[in-house]
Amino acid sequence: MRSKVIGLDNKAAGDIELADEVFAANVRRDLLARMVNYQLAKRRAGTHKTKGMNEVQGTTAKPWRQKGSGRARAGSVRAPHWRGGGTVFGPVLRSHAHKLPKRVRRLAMKSALSSKRADGKLVILKDASLEDGKTKTLRGILDKLGWSNALIVGGPEIDPNFERAARNIPNIDVLPSVGANVYDILRRDVLVLTREAVEALEARLK
Repeated sequence: MRSKVIGLDNKAAGDIELADEVFAANVRRDLLARMVNYQLAKRRAGTHKTKGMNEVQGTTAKPWRQKGSGRARAGSVRAPHWRGGGTVFGPVLRSHAHKLPKRVRRLAMKSALSSKRADGKLVILKDASLEDGKTKTLRGILDKLGWSNALIVGGPEIDPNFERAARNIPNIDVLPSVGANVYDILRRDVLVLTREAVEALEARLK
């Protein structure tokens, strides 16, 4: 399928052929959900921790003798049911990441790209570059284009001026083609791909 290409001045800059297997694939919402859960789980720190019975401060002596005192038998002041005792089955340092087959990840990426194209939220940009790195300049360009919530994916490397200008604009994300991912695509309203990004994504997903 062919798609129009525009420049930052919102003027036509030719057209481009998009691969159907990448941008017109069947949208699998179940795979999108699995991929988002996979990404969010992988970025969790997993640094939550409570102290167990062997980690809390306290003596190792038996509080009182086993029999004859009239009180319930006790072996440690660090027991979980004592005040200041350890926690049983509390959270420990761990990784929340889980495995997801490469084939599923690839299909999820195709579904994300295809869903944006089907919703009319996919824009192909000639290139993402600016002569200066001023936020005011880029904000004016984005306002004219109507992009208030967008992900802009460039080539292998992002133009330094463009990246610097976009840094302080809320709801505008800029990523190189290698960093394009399902979560960032879905969390923004408009997906903007440069010509280089289209070529890189097609080579990666075909």
